[in-house]
Amino acid sequence: MTTIPEWLVPIRDGAQAIRGEDITAFLPPADSDARPGAVLMLFGEGPHGPDLLLTERAHTMRSHPGQVSFPGGSVDATDASPIAAALREAEEEVGVDPDSVDVLATLPELWLPPSNFAVTPVLAWWRADHPVGVVDPAEVHAVFRTPIAELLDPAHRVTVTHPAGYSSPGFLIGEAKDVLLWGFTAGLVNKLFDFVGMTLPWDASITHELPDYMLGAGQDER
Repeated sequence: MTTIPEWLVPIRDGAQAIRGEDITAFLPPADSDARPGAVLMLFGEGPHGPDLLLTERAHTMRSHPGQVSFPGGSVDATDASPIAAALREAEEEVGVDPDSVDVLATLPELWLPPSNFAVTPVLAWWRADHPVGVVDPAEVHAVFRTPIAELLDPAHRVTVTHPAGYSSPGFLIGEAKDVLLWGFTAGLVNKLFDFVGMTLPWDASITHELPDYMLGAGQDER
């Protein structure tokens, strides 16, 4: 049995117990032709304590430019499973060694209607962490080992507003707290922390507008 730190136990247990409807209103229809995808929710213990690995997509990409996300992508025909796909993508994008990772759970498959992806979040423990960084600058702009304490800090929580009229929870990350985590990834982080009882009260009236380079790029909103 995989040994994990005590702080990760409720997150693991929550990931194993959470249902799709606890996370989103968008579940893959029974007759869905959605493309399968997978993302890696990789928890580790970095220089600033427990953390979560996040990437910032290249700002020049045609879809989701500059969006902060988990490593991940499509499940290829050569991938044995969504787990294999998530690990492969993490290695290709930021250099995570799959042998350094212990997979703890897969969350329910979630549907992203704008891109018609059915995404499986894979929760894992970075048992033997090591340096990572941008492998392909055409795809990844930056890599963040974001401390859990900072994600939970109410001072870093905002409500993200979009000109189309919708809003969603967001997080300010990065050393200067000038990088915006929002959309699908922020929604998943927010719902998981809510589900396991880790979320601290925060002021949802504090809003943050999307940067211009993110507008009109087909963001997957939850």
